[in-house]
Amino acid sequence: MPSPIATLRHAYQRVPNIALGMMFMVLSTIGFASMHGGVRHLSADLHPFEIAFFRNLFGFVALLPWFLRLGVAPLRTDRFGLYLLRALVNVVAMMMFFYAVSITPLAELQALGFTAPLFATVLAMVFLGERVRLRRWTALIVGFTGAMLIIRPGFEEVSLGSILVLGSSAIWSLALIIIKVLSRTESSVTITAYMVLLMTPLSLIPAYFVWQWPVGEQWLWLVAVGVVGTLSQMAMAQSFRFADATAVLPLDFTKLIWGAAIGYLAFAEIPDIWTWIGGITIFSGATYIAYRESKIRRAGQVSPARAAKSTPPPT
Repeated sequence: MPSPIATLRHAYQRVPNIALGMMFMVLSTIGFASMHGGVRHLSADLHPFEIAFFRNLFGFVALLPWFLRLGVAPLRTDRFGLYLLRALVNVVAMMMFFYAVSITPLAELQALGFTAPLFATVLAMVFLGERVRLRRWTALIVGFTGAMLIIRPGFEEVSLGSILVLGSSAIWSLALIIIKVLSRTESSVTITAYMVLLMTPLSLIPAYFVWQWPVGEQWLWLVAVGVVGTLSQMAMAQSFRFADATAVLPLDFTKLIWGAAIGYLAFAEIPDIWTWIGGITIFSGATYIAYRESKIRRAGQVSPARAAKSTPPPT
């Protein structure tokens, strides 16, 4: 009689790849939204910069078995300077985003976070010379219009949190461009290894200036934020392994639903109608860009920058 583990493994192997991709994408969105809720909870007593450091530290601990198995081989590179630049950019984006989490309604945070692929498209035009035709220009305009619907400049005061989310998305899109430049010569294993190794000490620098030692259950929350964040990134990466981006990216929208639910249940936040309309608008523009780039990729015409836009965010 087969063991329960063997039975589960056999059942897992029989699930179609597209279903596995969708499952991992939904798990990643639940994980990211939950991590943001944990950051919001912790930020009542700890500075977001310190929370970001512990997110990196415990995220690194979660990957230790991976490092023990692979050894130092993934660290061999001739492009350390570019890895360091990527880590610096990542840390700045993460610090801005975590501070935004502490002061921004979670649903609005998720909605504005969908702008990262839009910024990445703009930067790919500037730095990599990508040509953007009418349909993608239209998608960009639609997406950024959605952001304006959420923050509504001129109708109400633009919040610091909204500015920080948009700023972190823009800076993160620069990290996406660096990732793709690295991917021309470096393996994904090496890129991931240097990310976690460099971001942990770099994030300690701003955390040092606001440091206070966590106490009691804060340690449990910090461990949960770090581990859940890393597992969510891994789940998103797995979703793109099993299925095409056009099949799984629409499910990324559920982050807005989970964020709204956690914000309502844990923090009594009620998103207004503009957050939903703006979030749907931004997501529509970003998803159409992903759809167009996926078609180009299947036709064998994709440039190195385009595949970056499905890379997990700096959380």
